[in-house]
Amino acid sequence: MRSLLVAVSGFTLLYVATVPSAGQSFTDEDLSKPLVETRVPQSPPQSPAQSATVVVRPELTDEQLADLYMARKEYREAAQIYKRLCDQNPQNPVYLNKLGIAMHQQAALPMALKYYERATKADPMYADAENNIGTIWYQRKKYGKAIRAYKKAIGIRPEMAVLYSNLGYAYFGERKYEEAISAFRQALAIDPELFDRGNSRSGSVLQDRSVEDRGKFYFLLAKSFAQAGNLERCLIYLRKAKDEGYKELASAKTDPAFAVMLKEPAIQEVLAPKQVENTQP
Repeated sequence: MRSLLVAVSGFTLLYVATVPSAGQSFTDEDLSKPLVETRVPQSPPQSPAQSATVVVRPELTDEQLADLYMARKEYREAAQIYKRLCDQNPQNPVYLNKLGIAMHQQAALPMALKYYERATKADPMYADAENNIGTIWYQRKKYGKAIRAYKKAIGIRPEMAVLYSNLGYAYFGERKYEEAISAFRQALAIDPELFDRGNSRSGSVLQDRSVEDRGKFYFLLAKSFAQAGNLERCLIYLRKAKDEGYKELASAKTDPAFAVMLKEPAIQEVLAPKQVENTQP
């Protein structure tokens, strides 16, 4: 049993959620179990003589409370509230998508997919949910299905950099490296600092950056930045590829994408073969 204290307009709301223990699977029945809500009066407010400042806190809506649970990583509690909202508003794509994310965060992928798909049926132009369907398939290594979902999301919201980034990861998973580079370049054209931030597992649009061959992945990112003329980030990811022991790092010397960058001393230093130290006296 978990609880969350929220102070609002003269009361402290104590929300106590009874949920399945860790490791148990989820069902719609689990999500439908009501939260127990208890209102606990706070101590009387100070008199005007004691305090001249009055702070008014509006009461939280159910959605705001669920969002707060999500921010605190209390995903089970958030899921219960989102489920209630979905039952009350079965055609609301935002609630359905948020419930999907709450289940996704608990690795309940079948249920997450169920609600993402319901969100896209409620609103076929809801790119967030379409993207999140792609992340389900990506995690399951069904890269072809992930690519189709990401492309569909891009068709709806072509201005969202994260969608191209996710598409690039899916292409990388399928070993379609040139397509991956193209997608990454499109992402960087929209948001040059996209790859400087960590994974996003919050909000309404998810992204997953897990890859198996990190050396090659970093090399491809370096190539994307080289093509974009960004020396600083090209250098960063070349160094990361080298640190990962990427065996084909020297191929940058003959790759036209790196032609301009090869004139830079810092790039030459990264691409120089490691010197073997002589340990003999």
